[in-house]
Amino acid sequence: MKNLGNLMKQAQQMQQRMAELQERLAGMEVTGASAGGAVQVVVNGKGETRRIKLDPTLVKPGEVEVLEDLIVAACNDAKAKVEATMQEEMRRLTGGIDLPPGLKLPF
Repeated sequence: MKNLGNLMKQAQQMQQRMAELQERLAGMEVTGASAGGAVQVVVNGKGETRRIKLDPTLVKPGEVEVLEDLIVAACNDAKAKVEATMQEEMRRLTGGIDLPPGLKLPF
């Protein structure tokens, strides 16, 4: 029973660290870019788009579809960076133990 008590204590500590990680990630901002930085998208740790910055030379009549594609690419770049950061933080939190496939924490 002593081991069970230790296991419960460790689980509570892990839960607290996970809550701290969620809070830290929510305050984090990551910038994704496309077209060599001409399109930039800032996303928070929850994956919410916060800002978009466009190089004014990209805004040309008749090329709206290209600009739309560049914005999507920058959003995807930012999202991938957030996910990579979250995975790295989770590895640190779990002491390098990989979580089972399909188990997505902290969200």
